Amino acid sequence: MEFQSSPGRLWAHDGEGKLIAEVTFPEVRPGVADLDHTFVDSSLRGQGVAGQLVLGAVEQLRQRNMKVIPTCPYAVRWFENHPEHQDLVAK
Repeated sequence: MEFQSSPGRLWAHDGEGKLIAEVTFPEVRPGVADLDHTFVDSSLRGQGVAGQLVLGAVEQLRQRNMKVIPTCPYAVRWFENHPEHQDLVAK
C-alpha cells in the first residue's frame, strides 16, 4: 500500500476518496513529535497496515532528525515490540 505523506502525517484513501489508513505525529516541541493517532479501516485490519504506518512515521522522523513520544496505544505497543527503534523515543 502506498501512503500519501506530509510532515507529521501519513495516510491513504481508497478509490472513492474515503480515508482508509492514517497515522499522525505532530511536532509538539522543537525536534519532538507526538505519535498520537493510528487509524486503519476495518476492511484492512489484520494485514499489517498499522505497522506499516508507524514504520513510515519512524522513517520520516529519522529523516527529520526528530524524536517521538508515542501516545497512541497502538504506537506504544509497536515501540515496545520493536526495540531497534527505542533510540527514537524521547526521554
